[in-house]
Amino acid sequence: MSFNELYGSNSFGEAVMRERLPKAIYKELKSVQAGEKDLGIEVAEVVANAMKDWAIEKGATHYTHWFQPMTGLTAEKHDSFISPTADGRAILEFSGKELTQGEPDASSFPSGGLRATFEARGYTAWDVTSPAFLSEEGSGGCKTLVIPTAFVGYHGEALDKKTPLLRSMQAISKSAMKVLKALGNQSSKRVITTVGPEQEYFLVDADYFSQRQDLILTGRTVFGALPPKGQELEDHYFGAIPERVSAFMNELNIELWKLGISAKTQHNEVAPNQFELAPIFGYSNVATDHNQLVMQTMRKVAKRHGLICLLHEKPFRGVNGSGKHNNWSMGTDDGMNLLEPGKTPEENLQFLVFVCAVLEAVDTYSPLLRLSAANTGNDHRLGANEAPPAIISVFLGDQLQAIFESIAAGKSVVSGSGQKLELGVTTLPKLPKDLTDRNRTSPFAFTGNKFEFRMVPSSESIAAPNFVLNTIVAEVLEKVAVKLDGAKDIKAAVKDLVTETWKNHARIVFNGNGYTEEWVKEAEKRGLPNLKSSVEAWPYFGKPESVALFEKHKILNKEEIHARLDIVLEKYSKQINIEAGVAFEMATREILPACASYAAELAGQAQVLSAVGASQGSIAKRAAEIAALVDQAYVKADSLMKAKLIAKDVAEALPQAQAFRDKVFVALEDLRAPIDALEKLMPKELWPMPTYEELLFGL
Repeated sequence: MSFNELYGSNSFGEAVMRERLPKAIYKELKSVQAGEKDLGIEVAEVVANAMKDWAIEKGATHYTHWFQPMTGLTAEKHDSFISPTADGRAILEFSGKELTQGEPDASSFPSGGLRATFEARGYTAWDVTSPAFLSEEGSGGCKTLVIPTAFVGYHGEALDKKTPLLRSMQAISKSAMKVLKALGNQSSKRVITTVGPEQEYFLVDADYFSQRQDLILTGRTVFGALPPKGQELEDHYFGAIPERVSAFMNELNIELWKLGISAKTQHNEVAPNQFELAPIFGYSNVATDHNQLVMQTMRKVAKRHGLICLLHEKPFRGVNGSGKHNNWSMGTDDGMNLLEPGKTPEENLQFLVFVCAVLEAVDTYSPLLRLSAANTGNDHRLGANEAPPAIISVFLGDQLQAIFESIAAGKSVVSGSGQKLELGVTTLPKLPKDLTDRNRTSPFAFTGNKFEFRMVPSSESIAAPNFVLNTIVAEVLEKVAVKLDGAKDIKAAVKDLVTETWKNHARIVFNGNGYTEEWVKEAEKRGLPNLKSSVEAWPYFGKPESVALFEKHKILNKEEIHARLDIVLEKYSKQINIEAGVAFEMATREILPACASYAAELAGQAQVLSAVGASQGSIAKRAAEIAALVDQAYVKADSLMKAKLIAKDVAEALPQAQAFRDKVFVALEDLRAPIDALEKLMPKELWPMPTYEELLFGL
């Protein structure tokens, strides 16, 4: 099969729709996708029949409505196309109603109190803008038609991650179009947000993984001493891809390309056995669906190669963890990128206006952006000199900053367009100099024609960061539209906007090294919040001003917000509770008995040597050192379990999460210290589980 035949072969995308749908139906569906019309049952019936025929021809027997509940994973219930007939036979049917709406049981998904256990009804609604696709599972090649959907409750409550994202895309389009019309744009009909999420991940050998209870149950190692060599030689980053990993990547790309997912870039990341995959940009909701599929496919394909894909933000302490860089931009339906600076950004009114809106939004609502990237794993990463700090700031680059400063000060702007990089070698071409450098220490960086939100956790859906980002920018754009609407001199109005924005929000701009302590102090002087933990950040979601914002733009109501807040807090507590239980079991059932036996063996050797008059001081000292650490670890293990039981008894979600953060997590780290010290004293063959050396260098 050629690449052209391969790419999108399992996706009911544009090419398939044009081929299989009548022209009138195809045109009608495109109008629905553009938000210009509602989906009629007649159109749905024709599309459903075409989907069914396409899927059956490719070997599918079932269909499923695929949705993204608040678990952070995806969910699906499969139904066959079979419909019995009166004569005892069966035909294959799929109706427009079955395409557009499903009804999975909603009672067992996290709802934060939105749905009682006995209130089981939940509805899935077809997302017409996200292509249906075929999933292939198992060696038998079982195929299912998968229909991306939103998931809501009986009374319309958003029970998933996608619904608020779709609402936010509509909100930002509405607000942005007001601004464009004020700027004189009469051609564009809607504004679309796009995302390109870079996905970082680790690969470990499946045999080693299966011997680590912590990796199996929590996705990270709760114990583990660093080997003599880690990442300090910088020899893994962008290095030659190992052969075994290359084979995995090749199959992964094929599986993704068949789904129409534009996997573009792959490379070794900073830490040993860490890698990255980056796709080409897509509409925010489609990119979110595709990223969920990327994570699922990574896990599935890795197992075929005897590997396990780890998506946890910090699976190994002491080496870099994983993030997900959320490259976000805005564009129009007729092809304009609203964040494209052009050759003379200082004269590009549209660019200046939309960058101003982003600056004000990020500064005003930075706690909301911070909490959108919060989870238990990210608490191990953020601010650890391997990922952006927990302080939200914006990197513009020296040239763009100079443009904004000059306009705000009423000074003439010197254009930097046309600059070339001199490479100092005559045989190499002169390269065009980008408008900005890249700043990997910045949480929110302008990178050419987009903003890169670098704080997003590697294991989570990108839906939350994007619906928050869309909403806060939509809110500012509403105000901008009022300021620009009817302006007699639009250039003067834009200059006033830039001046006002820079005066009030320049504090959010920082082009320096975000890893330094100096920046932490400077950020405090500027009044920028430093929300170091998820538990510290999440309560901002429920503040009255946040509720008012999301209700104003019809993204989430008060009940939906507080439900989500309860869900993330409960999940945080449950995850640390599981980690604490795993650490206790590994310590008391595997590690400490092995260490105690070895200490006793050493003590016996010392006695024998002493009986024959030989020196035994070093052996006796080592036995005593191990025995002391074993005793210390048992005490700390008991303390961990006491802290765990106390935290579990806390009734309310926020105080309980705070107890798990301040007491249980601290006790877990206290237990880790003697365990990791014991690993360095034990013979390798007696250590009861694979070490970091094997996990990180064992491919």
